[in-house]
Amino acid sequence: QVQLAESGGGSVQAGGSLRLSCAASGYTYSPACMGWFRQASGKEREGIAAIRTGDSSTWYANSVKGRFTFSQDNAKNTVYLQMNDLKHEDTAMYYCAAYSRSSWVAFCSLRHYEYNYWGQGTQVTVSS
Repeated sequence: QVQLAESGGGSVQAGGSLRLSCAASGYTYSPACMGWFRQASGKEREGIAAIRTGDSSTWYANSVKGRFTFSQDNAKNTVYLQMNDLKHEDTAMYYCAAYSRSSWVAFCSLRHYEYNYWGQGTQVTVSS
């Protein structure tokens, strides 16, 4: 049973930083890709970052590029999202997700329907 558990959310003032963590368990083989998504109240879920676990290549949405960094620690089966220069519009529930396939992919999608496993989410609130 694959499980993803996010942590690290909270409240911060605009311009501040947070680091989200996502601990993965239950995998026989590492997923090809993991992603971070967010959903603000009344809005659709948005893919913001993805990482190819085989070589740590990353992809970012324009809304977070240059401010957020996706990294992984394979020894701990944990991925991280370092969020800097946070803005009020970054306020949302943040979710960690993973592909079910473990074979190599050319790129990792930011589309939610490409991901099969999801965590429960962690809330990030940025006050202006």
